[in-house]
Amino acid sequence: MSIDVNNESGTEVDEQAILDIARYALTRMRIHPLSELSVIVIDEDAMEQLHIQWMDLPGPTDVMSFPMDELRPPAKDDEEPPQGLLGDIVLCPEVAKKQGDEAPTRHSMDEELQLLTVHGVLHLLGYDHEEPDEKAEMFGLQAAIVDGWRAERGLTGPSPAPTVS
Repeated sequence: MSIDVNNESGTEVDEQAILDIARYALTRMRIHPLSELSVIVIDEDAMEQLHIQWMDLPGPTDVMSFPMDELRPPAKDDEEPPQGLLGDIVLCPEVAKKQGDEAPTRHSMDEELQLLTVHGVLHLLGYDHEEPDEKAEMFGLQAAIVDGWRAERGLTGPSPAPTVS
C-alpha cells in the first residue's frame, strides 16, 4: 500500500501513527495492497479555505476527504479488491487538539488525528453519516478499526470517542 503523509501544518504530529492506522484501516477494509492514499496535514487557515471552497461552510474543520477512483471494499470474501487511487485525506491538528481536549474521554491531539484518519479513510470508501443508520454503521466501523489498531499495539485505556462533525 502506498501511503504518503505530508505535514504542512507547522505543528508536530505523530506521522508514523497516522501512516500506521491508515494502513491498518485499509487492510482491514480489504483494499488492494497496491492502492494509493495521500494524507495532508494543514493549519487552520488552509483548512478553513478548503472548507469554504468545497463545502461552502465557514471556519476550519477537522478532516476532509477527496476521493479519486471511488474504490469500495469487496462485497464478498472471495472477491478480488480493485486497485487504484483512493484519494486525499486532509487533517487539521489545531482542530483535532480542541476536539480531543473537549471530548468526554479527553485524549491527545495525536489520538484524535488517528481517529480522524480512520474517519477520512471510511469517507473515501463511500461511507457517510448523514442519516442515522449510516452514522451508526460508519461510527461503529470506525470504533472497531481504532480499537483493533490500539489493541494490536497494546495501548490501554478507552479509545477516543467519535468527535467528528
